[in-house]
Amino acid sequence: MKHVVFLMANNSSVPYFSWFAERAQQLQDVRITFIALHRSEPLMLEEMKAYGCECIWIPFDNSRRKQGWLRVVFRLYRTFRKLRPDVVHAHLFDDTLPSVIAARWAGIKTIVATKQDTTFHWFYAPKAVFLDRLINRKATHLIAVSEECRDFILEKEKADRAKVYLIHHGIPIQKRLSTINETTRQQFAQQYGLENRIVIGTVARLIEWKGYRYIIEAAKEIVQLNDKVLFLFVGNGDQKAELVSLVEQNGLERHVVFTDWIEQRDMPSLFSLFDIYLHAASMEPFGFVIAEAMAHSLPIVSTATGSAKDGIVHKENGYLIADKNPAEIVEGIRFMLEADRKEIGQKAFETGQRLYDFPIMYANYLQLYDSRK
Repeated sequence: MKHVVFLMANNSSVPYFSWFAERAQQLQDVRITFIALHRSEPLMLEEMKAYGCECIWIPFDNSRRKQGWLRVVFRLYRTFRKLRPDVVHAHLFDDTLPSVIAARWAGIKTIVATKQDTTFHWFYAPKAVFLDRLINRKATHLIAVSEECRDFILEKEKADRAKVYLIHHGIPIQKRLSTINETTRQQFAQQYGLENRIVIGTVARLIEWKGYRYIIEAAKEIVQLNDKVLFLFVGNGDQKAELVSLVEQNGLERHVVFTDWIEQRDMPSLFSLFDIYLHAASMEPFGFVIAEAMAHSLPIVSTATGSAKDGIVHKENGYLIADKNPAEIVEGIRFMLEADRKEIGQKAFETGQRLYDFPIMYANYLQLYDSRK
C-alpha cells in the first residue's frame, strides 16, 4: 500500500481531500498523511482523521511568507525523513514551494505538484514567476488540471513536457446530488427571493479576475430581455463594496442578490435552485464550479477557460464567451433564455460524468503515483 503525503496551505476546508480520504478508506489501496499549513489548526484535520488519516498541523502565516517558508522547509524535511512516504503531493503555491525543496532534501522519489493556481504570478506578481519555474524543476510530476493550464505551464513556465500530466479535478456527482435538502432549498428560495424568478447563479470569490463587474454591466441589458431574471452572486471577497455600489449605480437592486459565504454542505441545495450558471472569470486553471454546475444539469454560460473550455461544446452543452466582454455575456444569456435549457443541461450532465466525476480523478492520481521518472 502506497503512503502518500498530501499538503495544503491557507485553507480550512477543502472538500476533495475528504472525498479522497473517504475513497481511500473504502478501497484500502493507499495510506494518507495530511499536512496542513495554516495560521491556526484547521477544522478539516478532524474530518481527515475520521477517515483514518494521520494529520499534522504546521503553523504558517502567509502574510509573512519568507520567514514562514524557511521554518516550514526544515519542519517538513524532518517530517518527511521520519515518515519516509512513497509520494509527496502538494496543491497550492504556499505549500508546494517548501514541500518540493524539503522532499528533495529528504530523498523522496515521487514529488507531485498540482498546478491549480498557476497563472497567478504571471498576471499579478511577475517577479515570483521564477519560483513557479523552480517548483517545476524540483517536482518529479506536474499535474495540469485543464488543457489551458497544461499549455500555460509548458509555454510560459517552461516546464519539462515529460513531467506534465493532464488530470482534471472531479467531484463525486451522485454523492453531491444526494445531499440536496428540500428544507434548505425552500429556506434559500425564501431568503433570497427566488420564487418565480429565472435565477442566474455565479459562485466565485468577489475579486476582480472573477469578472463580476462585466456581469453587472451585462445585467443592465439582460433584465430588459426578461424582467424575471435574478442574478445570485455567491461568495465573498475584497471587491464586494465596489460591486454593491455598481449594482446601486445601475439600478439593479431588484435583480442582483449577494449571498456572502455559503457552507459547503449547503451548496448542492443552492445549485439546485439555479436556472442558468454564469461564469465570467479570466484564466481559470480549472474551476470546480463548472463541474458542479454540470452535475446539477445546468445550462452554462462561461468564459472559455479551464474546465469550461475543456468540457463545453459551444451551443450544444453550454455557451462559451470571451472574458471581459459584457456584450458576449448578454448574447450567451439571451441564447439560454430562448433555448431548450433542459436539453442543454442534460448534455452538460453527461459531459460532467465523462470528464469530471471524482472516481476518474482518484484513479488517475493512483496511476500517476505508480509512474516512474
